[in-house]
Amino acid sequence: MNVYQKLESLGIALSEPAIPAASYVPFVRSGNLVFLSGHLAKKNAKIWVGRLGNGVTTAEGAQAARAIAVDLLGTMHQAIGDLNSLSRIVKLTSMVNSTSEFSEQHLVANGASELLVEVFGDKGLHARSAFGVAQLPLGACVEIELIVEARPV
Repeated sequence: MNVYQKLESLGIALSEPAIPAASYVPFVRSGNLVFLSGHLAKKNAKIWVGRLGNGVTTAEGAQAARAIAVDLLGTMHQAIGDLNSLSRIVKLTSMVNSTSEFSEQHLVANGASELLVEVFGDKGLHARSAFGVAQLPLGACVEIELIVEARPV
């Protein structure tokens, strides 16, 4: 099963990448590596705001991270042209808007990590960092960036 068939079987439709709201680009390709800029959590097409440990649960944070992974797939498709040409997901970095007492950032990041493995199998296994931050742009609850490796163009 190719990646697009897998996405269809999961009920996932790729969206157009968001237009950057500041002075940056959605991705940069350097050789076979593609660096995807941070994507903010969205719910119902709006920024998913909130703070983990203060009104947003770990389960909701994981759902937000999964939603970000879906958005990242759309950007990745634009960056490499064909998701089937992905060599591997290299690194996922998850920033979680959380209280100083919240310590389940790794469980929030699992929402994205698990989807990437579900879609890409072993190619979706990746290195990862997940940490809490005092605030994210626009009050978003989660932001995730990716580094991926694609086959040579």
